[in-house]
Amino acid sequence: MNKVILVGNLTRDPELTTTNSGVSVCRFSLAVTRRFQNSDGERDADFINIVVWRNLADICHKFLKKGSKCAVVGRLQTSSYEAQDGSKRYTTDVVADDVEFISTNRASEGGDYVAPTQEPKSQPKQTAELEEIDDDTLPF
Repeated sequence: MNKVILVGNLTRDPELTTTNSGVSVCRFSLAVTRRFQNSDGERDADFINIVVWRNLADICHKFLKKGSKCAVVGRLQTSSYEAQDGSKRYTTDVVADDVEFISTNRASEGGDYVAPTQEPKSQPKQTAELEEIDDDTLPF
């Protein structure tokens, strides 16, 4: 199984290109903060390259900007190429299947932002009343 789930902030604006056959490709880098602090008491971050294809690539390019927070679900992909100096270089990218916009620069600037994959809700859902539980009956 090859599945990656990440939440982080874009380190740069997304770059949109198209293949020779006209397929959209969007690339950006996501800074993902590590869970634990280092010896200096700070949290390090990993910078992970993300690749998004087709319609989702166009949507990411339109709505995401440097600093936007998003969640990415995809798969890890490694590849290699030969550099100009003749050495072999290796890359590791996350090929995104789904990108969830948590915040965008447009939203933080007060713009009217509605996630393109979500429809506006007409009415809030009603929730049932919760029953009180005695702590002595819990198994943990």
